[in-house]
Amino acid sequence: MTIRERPEGQPLMHQKWGKLLFMHWRIEEAELRALVPEQLEIDTFDGSAWIGIIPFTMWDIRALPPYLPAVPGLDAAHELNVRTYVHYDRVPGVYFFSLDCNSVTAVMGARTFYHLPYFNAAIDLEQHGDTIDYALRRTDDPPARFQASWNIEGTVPFSHPDSLEFFLTERYCLYVEDGDDIHRARISHAPWPLHKATMNSYESTMIEALGLRARRGEPVLNYAEEIDVDIWPLEKVSEGRDDS
Repeated sequence: MTIRERPEGQPLMHQKWGKLLFMHWRIEEAELRALVPEQLEIDTFDGSAWIGIIPFTMWDIRALPPYLPAVPGLDAAHELNVRTYVHYDRVPGVYFFSLDCNSVTAVMGARTFYHLPYFNAAIDLEQHGDTIDYALRRTDDPPARFQASWNIEGTVPFSHPDSLEFFLTERYCLYVEDGDDIHRARISHAPWPLHKATMNSYESTMIEALGLRARRGEPVLNYAEEIDVDIWPLEKVSEGRDDS
């Protein structure tokens, strides 16, 4: 499959994602290996694996076909995920370590239908001009928190396939482990309309909650105002290991 090719068949869900900040740090592949299923290969750029914290909001959440109305109680929510990048059978994608959301319905649905490590959280997002303030307190265990303020800056040209921006943002599937099986869900959207961003303040224990060391130094930042996303159901791509 080509990375941006729209999958065949009917998507399961439509969402709008926005007010989204990509925060990324380099990390040694060996630090992540125990947290990533052994059947997935950790993706690297410029000799490093990468770990990301991505806070955003989503709305217009509805089942497809697209003429169906928004899902009651699930039409909007704030979310934050912690992730790295992997590939299976040469298909690049995202592997999530945690996803926090302020919608109990969304958390239950994603845990049930996508086997994703979702957590309930109290989340606030406020915008004043070009400044966004985002605050999260996880209400499940293990405890975690995140608070940041950033400024939206000028636009970034569409990333080309050899760029770091492309590696960190242009991912069109996610991988999950269910038992010993690996599943993949495809997504489709236009190329990310990226902006530069600058950080005003930042405090977080999201990475430490995974048992990893806190990242030092300034993260690589990119921001996206809004994008339409279609999401396909999970499909199994690998069989469980035979231990007999």
